[in-house]
Amino acid sequence: MSRVKEFDVDAACGAALELFWRQGYEATSVNDLVTELGIGKASLYATFGTKHELYLTVLNRYIARGNERFVEDFAGPGPALAGVRRLIDRFLAETLDEPGRKGCFVVNAAMEMMPRDPEVARVVERSWDALELALRMALSRAKAQGELDTATDPESLAAFLLTVLQGMRVLGKGPDPGARARATAKQVIAVLEAARPR
Repeated sequence: MSRVKEFDVDAACGAALELFWRQGYEATSVNDLVTELGIGKASLYATFGTKHELYLTVLNRYIARGNERFVEDFAGPGPALAGVRRLIDRFLAETLDEPGRKGCFVVNAAMEMMPRDPEVARVVERSWDALELALRMALSRAKAQGELDTATDPESLAAFLLTVLQGMRVLGKGPDPGARARATAKQVIAVLEAARPR
């Protein structure tokens, strides 16, 4: 019979996420994780595997939580562009209000790990693909509903929005992203407005 775990796995994942988010992957040691999670090294390895496996676990959990939020942005009847606007507003608010200037965990993973870690690269790419697909579907619906000009290409507009929104996340790492992030969001809205039927 297997032993019942003597700690809350969800809480431990949450603590690991916060630690990796605050310090990054390389700067976080196994000893840091043991201390932060309040569990023994043997329990850490038995439950989560290596440090790298734990990092992938919490990165996937963070992405799943984010995916739920942008599905909410696009859910429901009515104008599809309203959902895109909600997403842009949320990205701006999170860029401006993120405590400690930790930035977005996915963007942090991309900047620190992608060039040399194919597993992290795949997870990050899947996250970006999912957001781009959600944007493309919302923009296609907006076009079908007459909210966008018939010449609008939802695929290229979704790729543009993905790139700009992730760039906004990078700005969020800086000490004072306010003016740039607000100007960026304003310009993105102007692009959407310019794509409306005349």
